[in-house]
Amino acid sequence: MGRSEPIRLMTVVGARPQFVKASALSRAVEGRAEVSDAIVHTGQHFDENMSRVFFTELAIPEPKVNLGISGGLHGQMTGRMLSALEEVILREQPDVVLVHGDTNSTLAGALAAVKLHVPVAHVEAGLRSFNRRMPEEINRVLADRVADLLFCPTPTAVENLRAEGVTDGVFLTGDVMYDSALHYTHLAEERSDVLARLGLAKGEFYLATIHRAENTDAPDQLRRLLAALDGAPRPVVLPVHPRTRQVIRQEGLAVRHIRLLDPVSYLDMLRLETAARVILTDSGGVQKEAYFAAVPCITLRGETEWVELVEAGWNRVVGADPAAIASAFEWAESMDRAAAGRSLYGDGHAAERIVGILLERAGA
Repeated sequence: MGRSEPIRLMTVVGARPQFVKASALSRAVEGRAEVSDAIVHTGQHFDENMSRVFFTELAIPEPKVNLGISGGLHGQMTGRMLSALEEVILREQPDVVLVHGDTNSTLAGALAAVKLHVPVAHVEAGLRSFNRRMPEEINRVLADRVADLLFCPTPTAVENLRAEGVTDGVFLTGDVMYDSALHYTHLAEERSDVLARLGLAKGEFYLATIHRAENTDAPDQLRRLLAALDGAPRPVVLPVHPRTRQVIRQEGLAVRHIRLLDPVSYLDMLRLETAARVILTDSGGVQKEAYFAAVPCITLRGETEWVELVEAGWNRVVGADPAAIASAFEWAESMDRAAAGRSLYGDGHAAERIVGILLERAGA
């Protein structure tokens, strides 16, 4: 017999990539009487352009709880989130706590749930950069260790878990970010006027993002990256993460030919990505979105979790080496955008697959 009551999910989010992932799950849950989803926002990203506008544009249900926790060192932030989420879980009594990706919110949600003996589902499980100096790597490894259900976006992610001895509860689902890209790209073309506002022409500019701690916590490294971007053969547009802007101001870093923007909405970002000639980023999500948009990507890190993009010849990993970045400019300019494919990340129905597995496992 199936359950008489709906499955109660509790989805923990805190950062803009998680809002995008959560939107795909929200669409898959919408209208289904056998499952409910209460969204808890930790507050990790609190800026209007990095939080509120995402919920509005993506039509994500209002968070049931907003903890308003941001800032501080990693341990401080994670600890405050863990304590607050514990109280929410005790009050809400969810059947499953769903966490996304690799942020402090991910780790706090997973730890709070497992310590209260509530099953944990990890969306985007199995990713590995194999760089333990990255806070995100620690978060994702620990989340995978305590998760009961591990939803992997790629076969590589499944193999990474198998190499670590994790095989129970592992599912290859495809990538919910691909679901979202398919759903929202046409909407962005219709609704976003960002190109007109900024006076940009399709294919005539580079789009860059820099936010990882390895790049922003080391002023000399950020200085090298900005100098390399200044030498790009086309104008560079850089939506600036608040942490990155703070370092630029504090260190007095020179920015001559780079156009700095405030953080942009999701639809504006999609429009910029599809119109860019080249994308440069240290973001995992933007690497994939570049591929979805058939735009060559230069990764400003020493490694990537999305190794299949490198193997497919669509992504070049250069770190902060100015010579490697300059060489990558030449490579990217010569790329044929028509050569991109989209089969690496599933069929656009990952969220539906995840909800189906959750219902099956709960006996609904």
